[in-house]
Amino acid sequence: MRVKHGCSADAGIRTTTESELLSNTIITPEDVLGLQKITENYLCSPEQNVHMIDFTRFKIRDMETGTVLFEITKPPMPGSRKDCDPNAGRFVRYQFTPAFLHLRQVGATVEFTVGDTPINNFRMIERHYFRQQLLKSFDFEFGFCMPSSKNTCEHIYEFPALSEEIMREMILCPYETQSDSFYFVDNQLVMHNKADYSYSGGP
Repeated sequence: MRVKHGCSADAGIRTTTESELLSNTIITPEDVLGLQKITENYLCSPEQNVHMIDFTRFKIRDMETGTVLFEITKPPMPGSRKDCDPNAGRFVRYQFTPAFLHLRQVGATVEFTVGDTPINNFRMIERHYFRQQLLKSFDFEFGFCMPSSKNTCEHIYEFPALSEEIMREMILCPYETQSDSFYFVDNQLVMHNKADYSYSGGP
């Protein structure tokens, strides 16, 4: 299993808007790094995932204690892909306790398969917002993926220190913390997933 540490480097990036990017034929990493708020729409269609990248398992653990905080495995799809909702799996809703906001480092293990062509430059940029304020931008490289392979990689998230006031607001306002996850192959957007978060300890 490969372990990857994220980085953040938005300095010098030109500011962009969602409407501008939706009019582009190709969306690059620099384009999404310029976004100043959460997107309202998906910036690419499921059909743009021409490399047949499929995320099958996801686990979040506290790096300090090793405690598993969240784990999900994608169930087998009945029938053919044509019978399935193309947007299935593009959105996740997370429910955590307030203690999650005090964690400084978590590991996110992802398992995924790829289609019958190799992937040389697979990259994810994940941007987290609270009420349209950017909290943190993470940037991870997956490395080379062999054709028709199953791959496992752990991304290490270093969380920013948040003020008590911001944490209190995030707890009181479930699902107003949101994220965009953008996936690129050879610097071209091929997948876009979204998530929102509750830290109130309940649904």
